[in-house]
Amino acid sequence: MSIKTSKDKKVYFASDQHLGAPTPEASFPREKKFVAWLDEVKKDAEVIFLLGDLFDFWFEYKTVVPKGFVRVLGKLAEIRDSGIPIYFFIGNHDLWMTDYFEKELNIPVYHSPQEFLINNKLFLIGHGDGLGPGDKGYKRMKKVFTFPFFQWLFRWLHPDLGVRLGHYMSVKNKLISGDEDAKYLGDENEWLVLYCKQKLTQTHYDYFIFGHRHLPLNIELQSNSTYINLGDWIQYFTYGKYDSTFELLTYKG
Repeated sequence: MSIKTSKDKKVYFASDQHLGAPTPEASFPREKKFVAWLDEVKKDAEVIFLLGDLFDFWFEYKTVVPKGFVRVLGKLAEIRDSGIPIYFFIGNHDLWMTDYFEKELNIPVYHSPQEFLINNKLFLIGHGDGLGPGDKGYKRMKKVFTFPFFQWLFRWLHPDLGVRLGHYMSVKNKLISGDEDAKYLGDENEWLVLYCKQKLTQTHYDYFIFGHRHLPLNIELQSNSTYINLGDWIQYFTYGKYDSTFELLTYKG
């Protein structure tokens, strides 16, 4: 997909809000802060990319979605209704998203990294979970969680039980939660860095934009190719802004 920004317009990126964690009450201030950011960037946004884990747990039954998050959903609907495109990439915590965003908010949902040509620069954009070498335990678990038969079985649980179980697993299971010390491991141990370098042997990308690591990172892979990790909205409150250059910024609002 090709995107050309209009005069004074920007492209914005954010990831890993984990709304609902560790409890809805505790995450409420973060939800309000993220909504305030959306309110601010809509003033000059050409397009907004949300790179997954907006929710700490999300599962769509046929007629039921998790309770809460009214403010952020309402703000996304308002922005989308104003004509600003929003693109959503599922993360490992909102892995079970299907068509709710597309039908209710007119927001397309992507389940894998996608290419976008933005102002003649080629971007590869995604959440980042399960990419590159390693992380084999999570990769096996993801295959189970995304297998249609197991999703069908989960839907037979009453939503009160299913959502409660999902929240518990989201926090307690480290393979799902990624609950580890978010420290930079060095290029040779960062799976997303290795993934980006491997992709560059096939196709040149000017920017790789991912989330998932909960670390704001800006790493030059080659003289004209950069890997950006957007950090999170739990500790860092970081986001990306792009027109002719890419900036990794902290929201202070």
